This record gives sequence, C-alpha cells and structure tokens, in this order.
Amino acid sequence: MAMSPKMEFRQSQSLVMTPQLMQAIKLLQLSNLELVAYVEAELERNPLLERASEPDSAEHDLPSPHDEPPAPIDTGAPVSGDWLETDLAPTREAIETRLDTDLGNVFPDEGPAERLNTPGQTGGGSTAEWGGGGDRGEDYNPEAFLAAETTLADHLEAQLAVAEPDPVRRLIGLNLIGLIDETGYFSGDLDAVAAQLGTTRAQVEDVLRVIQTFEPSGVGARSLSECLALQLRDRNRCDPAMQALLDNLELLARHDRNALRRICGVDAEDLADMIAEIRRLDPKPGLAYGGGVIHPLVPDVFVREASDGSWLVELNSDTLPRVLVNQMYHATVAKAVRSPQEKTFLADCMQSASWLTRSLDQRARTILKVASEIVRQQDAFLVHGVRHLRPLNLRTVADAIGMHESTVSRVTSNKYISTPRGVLEMKFFFSSSIASSGGGEAHAAEAVRHRIKTLIEAETVDDVLSDDTLVQKLKEDGVDIARRTVAKYRESMNIPSSVQRRREKVAARGDAAAAAG
Repeated sequence: MAMSPKMEFRQSQSLVMTPQLMQAIKLLQLSNLELVAYVEAELERNPLLERASEPDSAEHDLPSPHDEPPAPIDTGAPVSGDWLETDLAPTREAIETRLDTDLGNVFPDEGPAERLNTPGQTGGGSTAEWGGGGDRGEDYNPEAFLAAETTLADHLEAQLAVAEPDPVRRLIGLNLIGLIDETGYFSGDLDAVAAQLGTTRAQVEDVLRVIQTFEPSGVGARSLSECLALQLRDRNRCDPAMQALLDNLELLARHDRNALRRICGVDAEDLADMIAEIRRLDPKPGLAYGGGVIHPLVPDVFVREASDGSWLVELNSDTLPRVLVNQMYHATVAKAVRSPQEKTFLADCMQSASWLTRSLDQRARTILKVASEIVRQQDAFLVHGVRHLRPLNLRTVADAIGMHESTVSRVTSNKYISTPRGVLEMKFFFSSSIASSGGGEAHAAEAVRHRIKTLIEAETVDDVLSDDTLVQKLKEDGVDIARRTVAKYRESMNIPSSVQRRREKVAARGDAAAAAG
C-alpha cells in the first residue's frame, strides 16, 4: 500500500484544563485558612487586586468643605478680634518673673529648654514630654510589653548553660536538645549525633544523661518506661520491684495483674500502690512548656433552626476573603503603558484578578448549595441525634444538586458545619449503609458505631458484652451486621476486647475496694 501525504478535516470535542479552571478546582478544596493564605499571596502578586473593606463610619462624620461653619458659642465674655494671633505659650522671662527665681533652680536635672518652649515656638510641648499618659503614637503596641512564652528548648538550654561550662559538651547538648520533641522525648540517633560532631558515642550518652536530670523531670527519655523511671528516680522510688513493673508495661496495659505480681514479687496491695504511683507521673513532660500555635476550629457554614421548624443555612462571612478588581487603577495604568511587555503583563493581571473574584464567588455558591442539600438529607440527625443519621454518599448529593461527584468531594474536604449538634466536618454526614435485619430502611455506619459504643458503656463488671453478644443485640434492634464488622468498628473507636474490658473493670473494682478499706 503506497503512502502519500494528504490533508483532511476532523471535528472532535475535548475538555481542556485551562489555568483558570485549574484555579477554580483548587479553590474548592482549600480550607478557610489555606484560602486566606492563597488570597494574600495573590494580593501581593497582582497590583489590580485590593481588599473590599467596609466603609469606615467615621468618614461619614467628617464635615464637608461645602458645609457652613458652626456658629460661635456666646459665652458672655468679650472676644478680641486678634486672639488667634496671641502666643498662649508662657515665655521663660514671664515664668521667672512670676516665680522670682531662675528656672535652673526649679528643674535642676533638666534644662528649661527640654521642658518648655522657647519664645519663638508655638504650643506647649507634647504630652509625652510632660510625662503624661496620653497619646503614645500610632506605633504603640501594648503586646510588645508581654513576656514571650518559654519553650521547652529555651528552658533546657538555660539549664545547660549552667550545668555544662565546657563549650564542647555544651555544643553536644545543644544538638541533643534540638532532637527532643515537644513531648519531651529524645527522637534522634546517638551514633548519628556522634558522627556529625566528630566525637564518641560515650561522650554523647554522657551529655544526654546530664540533660535527663533537667526539669521537667523525665525529659530526654527515649521510651515511655525510661521517662517514668527518670521521674521515679527523682522521687527515690525506683526500686527493683518498680523497675520490673516498668519493664513490663505491656502487661499493665492489658491489666494482667496476676502476671505482674509474679514478675515483681509483690502482693496485690503493694502492686496496687505501685500502679497508683505510676498513674501520678507525667508520660509527656515536655507539654508543660508551650507548644505550637493552636488554631481554633472555624466553621464554614452555620445551620440554625428557624421559627417555623425549618433550617437556615448560611455561609460564615468571616471565612470568605473579600477582594475586588481596582478598575480605576487599571484605567490609570493603561494610559501610561507603552511597551508590549507592559501591555501583556497588565492584561494577564486583569484576567487573573477577574477570574479570582469569579472563582471565589462560585466557590461560596457551591459550598452553600452542597451544605443545604446535606442539611435536607440529614434533617433527622439534626433533630434527634446520631442514632438517626441516614446513609448518604457523594453521588446522592451530586445528583440532587446537578453537579459532578468529584465536585462534591472537593467541596466537602476540609470544610466544617456548625449545627445544634456541634461543629462537624462535612465528611461526617457521609456514611456507608448497613442493611436492616427486617428488610426496612438501612442504617448508617456511624449510627451503628454509636450504638455499639452505647452498649459497651452501659455494661457492668458481671455482664461484659462479647462481640457475638453485641451482634445479637444489634440484630434485635434491626441491624443486620457481621461479627467481624463489629470488631472492626470497636477497634476503630479504640475499645479493647471483652476480655481486657473485664480485667479493667475487675481491677477498678479492686482499687475501689482497697481505697474504701
């Protein structure tokens, strides 16, 4: 078959991901903090963008230049026509004549020129010069006088400077302190520190032992048992029996007291005292010295009940950045543009600014639409609680509002709703379904988890529910569920098995009886 070049027309449709479309998709899945940071970066980059701020009410109170001047107030006293031309500041000669002395005798530490104006000046000096508490200027910041929060690293470095006068050992200590996390545990590798500083592991370990004597007690430990042992040594309570208990914390976690009594060689009463002493220790001593900045959970949507029983859904305006395109500035700059590069840059800035404002508006509308549909679907949960949470998936909401499933997924990521049941993540309302044993309406997985947790919390020491018993009780409530599913839900809520729960309740009852006796 001969090959030859030829021309032909072909028509097809394809979806092209333009930069503007990619920006709109990106904005949908950003949280409110990430959105504020993104908009701040755009405001720095694009000169045509500006914040849309509320008009200052004080501006409306300013007098207009066309207003009539206020009429003078009649006080009954004679008014001189040239009183504004009179210098109200007292001169040095007048004050010295009135006091019958030299001003140097009145202010011996400061010259009179520092306190009073000279005859050629107008005004009587600022409030700050007279030591008053008036205007401190626009740059006055009362927070500048607050003490900075002491971090764990600062606290340890201050103790290291006193404990280690040798600069070499102090350098090793600074490196070790840098590898202590916020909870107070040493998370580094001693061999790596020794190789980095060109020293021996023995010297690094020796400096670490010094740091482990610092406050807070237990800092610099490499494991939980070592952290507790350091605190017990400070209290002179780390005897061989206590050390044996610390070496078998996994048995303590399982409440296997019989095995602990054999290992430690103590009776039940002594073991109870040892466990009580361990419970009084701090497993994370470093948290007492500051930490990272805690950002409050700010909801994106508010849901409240209306007077007629319906639900009002509204966006949180505080989380929505307000930006505008400065058309006047664009028109002014466009008149002075000359080169093609400047015209291209200005056109790109204008297009980017317009798309950003449009994308922010579309994002707000989409969030409100998705949130309204979620509230409509989960009305029973808002009224009666988590046991009435309905099974819901992304496709159901997407079909109801006429959007794609992926769009709903992006909208519900990192978004929160403030409801009468608390501030909840949007993803919380989406739950898989579990069939009903009677063939009725399916149950939401989150509602089944809540039911399992409620049954376990109500059990007694003589009636601890196994997974099989939980399955039977759930079937009596109309939930058709397998035993492995119950075990999976129980483990996801960090609830131990029935055997361990029985040990915990027996141990708690024994501790209560010992305390009462």
